Amino acid sequence: MLGKIVTIAAATAGGIMLSKHLRKSHDSEKSTMEESVEVNVPVSAAYNQWTQFEDFPKFMKGVLEVNQVDDTHLHWRVKIAGKEEEWDAEITEQIPDKRIAWHSTSGAENSGVVSFHKISDSKTRIMLQIDYTPQDTVEEVGDAMGVIRMRTRGDLKRFKKFIEEQGKETGAWRETVTQH
Repeated sequence: MLGKIVTIAAATAGGIMLSKHLRKSHDSEKSTMEESVEVNVPVSAAYNQWTQFEDFPKFMKGVLEVNQVDDTHLHWRVKIAGKEEEWDAEITEQIPDKRIAWHSTSGAENSGVVSFHKISDSKTRIMLQIDYTPQDTVEEVGDAMGVIRMRTRGDLKRFKKFIEEQGKETGAWRETVTQH
């Protein structure tokens, strides 16, 4: 009997905490997520591979397609919480071997930056920060439960495996982009 009471109390407390988090995230709307990974390739190889946006479906779970429209515009098609979504994004800053920043221009509201840090000649730390707005209650619950963070952590681990198994990048784009 005591075990059931403790279980009910824990479930109730969890529900209250989730409810407070959802109210908070709904009020502030945006969520921020930061993750990083170390890859055993030179910084230029990690950066060059990341600029191959159309390869993202090879290591990002749920990403169905990324089309690079031009040097600074991308069209995304993904599957989130069982439904397909699309949006356009603009690259606002791109500095070779350093960072890539973007923001969405339509669809799912998101922005972020990925930065590349040389640890040694053959090791790089990739740091990813994403700001996003959950689109509905299902996404808010997923956000509150850490699903987005877990998926992003998995994507970075899959990127690590992808680039390390290849040993080199599949292509490169080395131009600099700065927002005017």
